[in-house]
Amino acid sequence: MKTIINSINAPAPIGPYSQAVIAGNFVFVSGQIAMNPSTGELILDDIKTETKQVMENIKAILTEAGIDLSNIVKTSIFLTDIQNFAQVNEVYGTYFAGEYPARETIQVAALPKNVNVEITVTAIKA
Repeated sequence: MKTIINSINAPAPIGPYSQAVIAGNFVFVSGQIAMNPSTGELILDDIKTETKQVMENIKAILTEAGIDLSNIVKTSIFLTDIQNFAQVNEVYGTYFAGEYPARETIQVAALPKNVNVEITVTAIKA
């Protein structure tokens, strides 16, 4: 059994997928980019601002699922330039209270809508 999660406080999917799916006790959040959910515009001012918007979108989806960032157990970060690693970490780290999820960061050739960062997470409902 699965439950589809869609939040009006996060950007609508840009393809045939759901923002998140709950399966058992797991919440699988689709990759999020720096799109403003109110305007649909991309926030690409700089990598820190972009990362912040991505994390806010993830937070909104988790809230809709009835959990929060502390429930994340695994994160995947996709960057078009690994040189942005430290700046992304600086912003990403502020969203956790010292208990960080497992994670990988991968450099990719390109991302949807030519963004610089995309993040996907897996969380658990306690």
